[in-house]
Amino acid sequence: MSDQDDEIILSELSDEDLVAQMYDDLYDGMKEEIEEGVNILIARGWTPYRVLTEALVGGMTIVGHDFRDGILFVPEVLLAANAMKGGMFILKPLLIATGAPRVGKMVIGTVKGDIHDIGKNLVGMMMEGAGFEVIDLGINNSVESYMGALESEQPDILGMSALLTTTMPYMKVVIDTLVEKGVRDDYIVLVGGAPLNEEFGRAIGADAYCRDAAVAVETAKTLVARKHNQGAVHA
Repeated sequence: MSDQDDEIILSELSDEDLVAQMYDDLYDGMKEEIEEGVNILIARGWTPYRVLTEALVGGMTIVGHDFRDGILFVPEVLLAANAMKGGMFILKPLLIATGAPRVGKMVIGTVKGDIHDIGKNLVGMMMEGAGFEVIDLGINNSVESYMGALESEQPDILGMSALLTTTMPYMKVVIDTLVEKGVRDDYIVLVGGAPLNEEFGRAIGADAYCRDAAVAVETAKTLVARKHNQGAVHA
């Protein structure tokens, strides 16, 4: 079957069948098909937010669950996340124009002295796939870098990553600075990386240690919902 035939079939699917097909295409990391599916749904009158939540986030949720359960592995998830990015590239300006709600906002970066970023990148992509706005600061971030981003972006979440035992203590330096400035409670702090564990996360004052990207997404959703609910109660 030719690519042209595939395209004709895709455009002739009902909305329900097209979304189901997009789940499969996301799972298989098929970026061009996802981009086409997004464009078809938009052309059919779907709002950008509906496309994001029902087609893309819905599909990436399945990817996240299978990654968590050991059915999918990092290379496959990276392909799925890349396909998701293709769809998001189309949706992002439309979402901004329509003022669509987002699940939350996250600033993420690898700590000072550490240049590892595969895990961080995966978390960022999975968070975007879950409907979060993500500001990625890259690698080798100082306290000043984190604080500047928190001040300018006003996110719900600060995510820090480290792959070296020599750099992971720097996370505490950042958290201690938040405490000193009296803004620690303004942010949910999530930490991750191979040498970390839950005990370390608690010891440095993080809200949670996330062992992988799927756990990070689930934890972020839970904690942001709790934060928003508390804010509503206190409002």
